[in-house]
Amino acid sequence: MFDAIAPLAADLLPFILVGFAAQIIDGALGMAFGVITQTMLVSALGVPPATASASVHLVEVFTTGTSGASHLWRKNINWPLFWRLVPAGVIAGVLGAYVLSNVDASAAKPVVMLYLAAIGVFLFYKAIFFGRWPRFQDPRFTRPLAFIGGFLDSAGGGGWGPVVTSNLLVQGGDPRTTIGTVNSAEFLLTLAVSITFLATLGVSAFSHAVIGLIIGGVAAAPIGAILTSRINARLLLFMVATVLTATSLFTVARSWIL
Repeated sequence: MFDAIAPLAADLLPFILVGFAAQIIDGALGMAFGVITQTMLVSALGVPPATASASVHLVEVFTTGTSGASHLWRKNINWPLFWRLVPAGVIAGVLGAYVLSNVDASAAKPVVMLYLAAIGVFLFYKAIFFGRWPRFQDPRFTRPLAFIGGFLDSAGGGGWGPVVTSNLLVQGGDPRTTIGTVNSAEFLLTLAVSITFLATLGVSAFSHAVIGLIIGGVAAAPIGAILTSRINARLLLFMVATVLTATSLFTVARSWIL
C-alpha cells in the first residue's frame, strides 16, 4: 500500500509546498496566492491559462474559506466594507470567468501589472512617511474597485488581492482590517468564479495540482491571519509594497520575454 501511495505523495509534494508558501504570503498581506500558483502552473508546467485559472480558483475556495474564518477569529474584518466589496466583485468575477473561457483576455495584463507596480512604489512612499500615530479613514472608492478587481482576477488569472488591497490602502484603509476584509470577501468571489468555470469548462479543466495546492494552502491559512493581526501597520505596508512591486514587475518581464 505504501508503495502505491509514495509516488502520489512525491507528485503532490511540490504543489503542497507552493500552496503553503503562497498562502502564508496571501493570508498575511492580502495578495499573491493567485500570482504565485498561476505562474507555476502556466510557466513551469505548461497548463493553458483558462485551465490554470480554473484550478487556482477552485483551490482558493478552500484557502480563502479557511483564511476568512481565521481573519474572523482574529477580528480582522471590517463588515461594512466587506458588504460593499462582495456584490460587485462576484458579478465581475463571473463575467471575467466567462470571458476567459471564450476569449483570450491576456493582452492587457502587462499594462495592469505596470499600474500595480506603480501603486507598490507609492505604498513604499506611504510607509516611509507613515508617522508614529497614523490616522486611518474608511475608503470611499470601493464598489467600482471591487468590480475591476473581480474581473481581472478571473479573466486575467489573478488580481483581486493586488488591485483591491493596494488601492484600499492608498485610500487610507487600516492595513490589518483591509487585508482581513479583502481576504474574506475573496471566498465568495472564488466560489462564484469556480462554479462558472465548472459550468463552462467542465470538471476535466481542473488539473491534479489542485489537491496539493489545497492541502498546502489550507494548512497555511490560519498562520497568515495571525501574522496580519500581530505585525504593525507600517511594516505591513512595507511588506505589501514589496510583494506587489516584485510580483507585478516579474509578470511584466515574463510577458515581454515570452
